[in-house]
Parts: sequence; C-alpha cells; structure tokens
Amino acid sequence: MSAYCNFVSQLEIDHLHRIYHDTAYGFPIKEDNELFGRLILEINQAGLSWTTILKKEQNFRKAYHAFNIKKIASYKDKDRERLLNDAGIIRNRLKVDAAIANAKTILGLQKEFGSFKAWLDHYHPLDKTEWTKLFKKTFRFTGGEIVNEFLVSTGYLPNAHHENCPVFKKTVKAKPAWMKGKNKNK
Repeated sequence: MSAYCNFVSQLEIDHLHRIYHDTAYGFPIKEDNELFGRLILEINQAGLSWTTILKKEQNFRKAYHAFNIKKIASYKDKDRERLLNDAGIIRNRLKVDAAIANAKTILGLQKEFGSFKAWLDHYHPLDKTEWTKLFKKTFRFTGGEIVNEFLVSTGYLPNAHHENCPVFKKTVKAKPAWMKGKNKNK
C-alpha cells in the first residue's frame, strides 16, 4: 500500500507543500535557469520556513527575470537596489549578492562544461559532505543544509521521498538511467 511522506500526508491536495511535494521535490531539472532558480530559492530559505519561500516563488521568478542566469549575472547596483526594495521577495543583501555572484559563476561553468546541469552531472555521484565542499568552493552562501536541500530537491541526492510514497516511483522514473542508483563513469 502506498503512503505519502509523513510531512504531506495530512495536507489537502491544493496545499502549497503538497503541490511542491507531488510535482517538484526530488524530480530532476534539465534546464539551467530552473536549476539556478531552485538554488536561489534554497539560499533564500536559509533561516526561514519553506512555506514562506513557496508563497513568494512567483515573486522571486518575476524579480529575478525568470531566473535568467545571463540577465542576473549582468545585474548592476540599480538591480541590486530594486531587489533589496522588493517586498515580494526576501530582502537580504547577502542573499541578493549571492544570487548575482552565483549567476556569474554559473556562466563560467557553462563555458567549461556546456551547462550548469552538465557540471552537476560531471560530479555526480558525490555524498553530501563532498557536494558541500564543492559548492562552498564554487558558490556563495551555500552551507550544508542549502546544498543538501538543493541536491535532494533536484534528484542528485536521495531521500526526497520514502519508498512507499507514490511520488517516489515517479521521481525515480524521471531520472536518467545513469542516475538510478548506479555510479556514472567520470
């Protein structure tokens, strides 16, 4: 018998967490801007509830030009000030500065690896500790919990769902064959 993950099992089907759990959490993301958007959201969640971030997700998408990496990397002081004055998002200078700096870093990774996703794929599989070291070396504002949640939520680390959750099989099915518990040749 299938049973939803404990956290969402009692939630209504239209609850923000339930929708996120059923349609996004643990599913691979193929498009670089969306991957980067998830990283921005995870960074902004630090110190706050995920509910706060889910409620503001569309505001983040609008404020950060649909998470367009090239546009964010080119942000100037006026863009930074616009973000810091936008009540629809989290107005934290360190988080805003991290988004801009990380966009610039991802542009470099895209040149070297072809895409942000290809960079992640290149290093998969690593364990949480190794991923955290890599992210801290590469990006700004990426501590252990941020890295863990980003990688679990995008399918690079396990445990997004327990095995009896009906969404578990959907996330496994959505992953490329080389990610399904097998080591990828580097």
